[in-house]
Order: sequence, then C-alpha cells, then structure tokens
Amino acid sequence: MITLDWLILASGGLVSGILAGLLGIGGGIILVPLLVTLGYVPVQAVATSSLAILITSVSGSLQNWRMGYFDFKRVIYLGLPAAVTAQIGVYFASRITPYLLLVAFGILLLCNIYLLEFRKHINVEDRETELFNPILSRLGTGGAAGILAGLFGVGGGVIMVPLQMLLLGEQIKVAIQTSLGVIVSTAVSACIGHAAEGNVLLVQGILLGVGGLLGAQISTRALPKLPNSIMNFVFRFFLGILSIYVFWQAWKVYQG
Repeated sequence: MITLDWLILASGGLVSGILAGLLGIGGGIILVPLLVTLGYVPVQAVATSSLAILITSVSGSLQNWRMGYFDFKRVIYLGLPAAVTAQIGVYFASRITPYLLLVAFGILLLCNIYLLEFRKHINVEDRETELFNPILSRLGTGGAAGILAGLFGVGGGVIMVPLQMLLLGEQIKVAIQTSLGVIVSTAVSACIGHAAEGNVLLVQGILLGVGGLLGAQISTRALPKLPNSIMNFVFRFFLGILSIYVFWQAWKVYQG
C-alpha cells in the first residue's frame, strides 16, 4: 500500500535527481535532511542517501554518455581516490554523535557557498591550464569527495565541482558532468561500507533512487541549454537554505 511517506520519498528523490544533473551533486543535500525530518536517525539518513545517490548518478551519467558529455579519463582519475577515501567517511559516520554529524554537515554547506563565490573571481572560461600539480590536484579533489560521500551521505559533488574549477581549471559544465560520473564510484564505495554496518534502509533508498533516476534524466538534458549564472544562483540558494535547515535539525536532535 502506498503511504504518504513513500510519496514524499519519491518526490524528494525527483528533486535530488534534478539537482544532480544540473549541478553535478549526488543529491544528499536534499535527501539527508528529508530522511531526518521523516524520523530516521542521521546515520541511517546518510547511509540510505548513499544508495539513492548510486541509482541517481548512474542514471545521469548514462544520459551524459549518450549525449557525448562523459569523459572516462577525467572520471577515473577522480573516482579511484574517491572510492578509497569514502571508507574513511563511513568509518567516522557511525562513530560521531548524531547532532555533531548534522552540525558538520551544515558547516560544509556554508563553506561551499564561499567556494562557489570565490570561483567567480577565477576566469575559468579562458584558462585551460591547472593551478597546481595535476596528479596531486586530482588525488586531493577525488579524495575529499570520497570522504564526504561516506561521512555525510552526499555524492561529493558539493565540494568536487568547486575544486575541479579551482584546482583543475575546468569549465563549470565539464566539472558538473565529470562530478556526476565520479559520484558513481563514491556512492558504490559508501553504500557497501554502510551496508556492512547495517545502516542502509533498502526500501526507502530504492524509492528515493527511482525518483532521482527520473529527475536526472530531465536535468542532464537541460544542462547544456542553461547559462552559468542561473546554475550558480540555484546552487548557492539551495546551499544557504539547507544549511539553516540542517542546523535547526541538529538543534532538535541535541534537545531530544
């Protein structure tokens, strides 16, 4: 029997899928707060979000590949270190106090607003060279994304897209499309780790993932047509609103 919670989960997955295709994120910034709101403990929210992100990112990446926007070489260079470090995030996610996990997640969102603003001052449209050593830049970018994937249940794109632009000199749409591909590897690694800890809620994760699958198909088709200014505004707006909401949820968990 279809329940209200099921409809909410599918709708939340749809929104996260749209954001995944448009912004190169896994959608965890939507899914984790949603699951916490529905009464699941933070570590379950993080773990279940990883399963949904896996379904969403595979869907979006396949669509990018069919459209000719998927660069396997870029994805592999970032995806391998991300898959390894995701297990570090999984380890700490099960051992951090729930309200502290939410507080850290909120701080992460606020930090990314700054990174998105900072990258506007770098003329990435005219620069194809990298600022730092390319190997270290890729290891650092992929590794940071992996840790965040395991720790917070996000795909890692919330930090990966800004770092790809800042450190690797990639244009925003290339960074988004590459990030979505890398998220497949971080989601697989994080999902396996959380499943081993018994934190993944299978039915809820599939419901979120199916909604995300549909959303990613919509947004990956729309991405090439949208101006960068709109994408930047939407990303910053959601990060700001969600950071406030996550801090509020952290306070509720702390009081409870």
